[in-house]
Amino acid sequence: MKNQSDNSGFFARVYQVARLIPYGRATSYGAIAKYLGTASSARMVGWAMNQSYTQKEYIPAHRVVNRKGLLTGKHHFGGANIMRELLENEGFEFIDDQIANFKERFWDPSFEL
Repeated sequence: MKNQSDNSGFFARVYQVARLIPYGRATSYGAIAKYLGTASSARMVGWAMNQSYTQKEYIPAHRVVNRKGLLTGKHHFGGANIMRELLENEGFEFIDDQIANFKERFWDPSFEL
């Protein structure tokens, strides 16, 4: 595995896209990876989101979920329910840990940027 300094350029590009996710919308790790031209690097996008709290400028990492709308990164928010609460504050509804209307709320950077 590469060290983080090798990934810093990729992470910066991920953060640039994540900052553009509109309030009330969500995207997936894979959608960001595809937009960046690295479709097979969804896991790397997840790693970037896990480190997003280290950035000076706010990254709305709670708006990035897995391809099914599951809150797979929720344990990186300092509490089991923080990610969900942040999304609920933006009007998201859930069935267990999955966004109920994910298709309607999905933001695809490949089409919207």
